[in-house]
Amino acid sequence: MTSEARAGTSRPPQVLRGMRDFLPQQMLLRQEIIERFQTVFERYGFEPIDTPLLEYYEVLAGKYGEEGEKLMYHFQDHGGREVGLRYDLTVPLARFVAAHRHELTFPFKRYHIGPVFRAERPQRGRYRQFWQCDVDTVGTRSMLADAEVVSIWIEALASVNLPNVVIQLNHRQLLQALATHAGVAAEQALTVYRAIDKLEKIGPEGVREEMLRHGIAEAAAQAVLDLVQLRGEPGPVLAEVRARLTGDPQAEAAVSDLLELLRYLDLLGVDPRRYTLNLALARGLDYYTGPVFEAVVEEPAIGSLGGAGRYDGLIGMFLGEEIPATGGSLGLERIVEVVQELQLLHVPTTVSQALVTVFDDQHWGVALRLTQQLRAGGINAEVYLGERRDLRRQIQYADRKGIPVVLFCGPDELARGMVTVRELTTGIQHQVPEAELAATLRRLLAARPQ
Repeated sequence: MTSEARAGTSRPPQVLRGMRDFLPQQMLLRQEIIERFQTVFERYGFEPIDTPLLEYYEVLAGKYGEEGEKLMYHFQDHGGREVGLRYDLTVPLARFVAAHRHELTFPFKRYHIGPVFRAERPQRGRYRQFWQCDVDTVGTRSMLADAEVVSIWIEALASVNLPNVVIQLNHRQLLQALATHAGVAAEQALTVYRAIDKLEKIGPEGVREEMLRHGIAEAAAQAVLDLVQLRGEPGPVLAEVRARLTGDPQAEAAVSDLLELLRYLDLLGVDPRRYTLNLALARGLDYYTGPVFEAVVEEPAIGSLGGAGRYDGLIGMFLGEEIPATGGSLGLERIVEVVQELQLLHVPTTVSQALVTVFDDQHWGVALRLTQQLRAGGINAEVYLGERRDLRRQIQYADRKGIPVVLFCGPDELARGMVTVRELTTGIQHQVPEAELAATLRRLLAARPQ
């Protein structure tokens, strides 16, 4: 025991760096966004699952690439087992499918919303504990499954009023074909993907310098940049890529996948302004094998809100046989910050809709009867629990919490069989018969501006 502990003193209580507490008002906004996402996910037939925060380290190791290994929390538990905190929700899903394959119906469509952990340098929108909102389809190679991810993202982000969302599309095999065409050796391909994935952040010259620094020949680096900077409508750009890479079977397969994906997006009625082809999009995780996506908001310049892609080989690492899969992950933290900053949603500051005041010790029975009556009528009601119960203090309590309605029932009201209902924002008071109380409050609350 330290001398500080023996003396009964310690440093002020605080959370670990990169992790946060959430106040009730913050949680109400987070829950509102999560509920809206769940509604969209379930509309498409995705069902909820959950997995443990802790996994055996061997489940997580070797799935995220060199950078992911550095950022993963892993340690030895009290039983001497090597364990790790989940780094994302996708690898745990792969383990989940392997463990429960005979209990699942394929294609299996799941969503999962929960916290993950990475030992990153904390900064705005980036934390060491953060929440992801995932949808995945396991057991089909159809590009319709990938198209559904794009459609779901657009609907989910629209449900929280995020403006100008664009889903960027690319294909990992197309990147491989571009690198091969440019003369990049196979063992250097991963370096190329990681470099060009930073094109938006560091620009063409920064990407070129990074490739040269990792041993890519100058001519090859420039050839890669020339190819990945092709821009325009997806169809014509893919036609140009197909022409340039004629005879490359990998490029042909990737272009065919993307054209099929675009066809399904059209059949789903997805607004073509909401997606675009970005040949520089790589996505950092090593397990992607097919189409990859990224959700971005360009104006205001918010940046990436989520990443997605096809990972046909990941589940096979646990089963020894390939089971195709695709899915996407929206980052809750940045979405919450943007919604809050731009005031995109109106969310109450409290769950309570009504406060029942207590006139004095002789009126507890009345106050509790009214409170229970409101609760039974579907209204979130609380009775004032403070020990000092003057009415001014009780009204201040309701005002500070943002409770919209306050009820009074003293001797005068009791004698007339009435309850006084005050709307705090306007000060308007209503005399309401007790039998009509719940119905009246439902009407008043429904009429409040949203």
